[in-house]
Amino acid sequence: MSVSRLVLARHGQTDSNVNRILDSRPPGAPLNAEGLDQAAALGKRLAHEPVTAVHASVATRAQQTAAPVAAAHELPVQVVEGVHEVFVGELEGRNDVEALQQFEKVYNAWWQGDLDAHLPGGESAHELRDRFVPAVQGIVNTEPGTVVLVSHGAAIRLAAAALLGDTAETLWLPNTGLVILRAEPTVECGWVLELWDTGDRPPVPGDVTGGAPD
Repeated sequence: MSVSRLVLARHGQTDSNVNRILDSRPPGAPLNAEGLDQAAALGKRLAHEPVTAVHASVATRAQQTAAPVAAAHELPVQVVEGVHEVFVGELEGRNDVEALQQFEKVYNAWWQGDLDAHLPGGESAHELRDRFVPAVQGIVNTEPGTVVLVSHGAAIRLAAAALLGDTAETLWLPNTGLVILRAEPTVECGWVLELWDTGDRPPVPGDVTGGAPD
């Protein structure tokens, strides 16, 4: 493992977030005005970190969020397959009460240990991890230093738990919130949690990506 720190960042706000729309299929909704401001602020926040590489999922909102971070370090945004949001299947594009309840039922089952629970026509937690974790391993095996990966709330939460060996409590993640993992060869999983950034913003009911689909 070459990387010393992995900074997982959730993308900025989109209109889908505001309207509680289950939006998981790339390229997805772009950042709205608030999201662009959040991305700019993230770039400033990480400007003094020793960032050596910036990666983003295939979703437009992730790449837009990564752009100011990369610009601050005169780096390109490298698009990575496999780290996009958990697919919500038949619930895609919906924000009705029934759809949100179906999502929450499965999402809650994952955190109670049933990682094989499936969203209707979509993915399970195991399937998300099976594509996300190898993608991260590919990054950390080739990149030195501190690497930023802009992804999605539910995906980050599920993948971070796997990377930490399911030993850490995972929390809701706001737009442009960070989960920072530090490489630690003395622990079995290889990572320790340095920061889980929930910000000063309370969880948003039905926010799909912070703890639901985005």
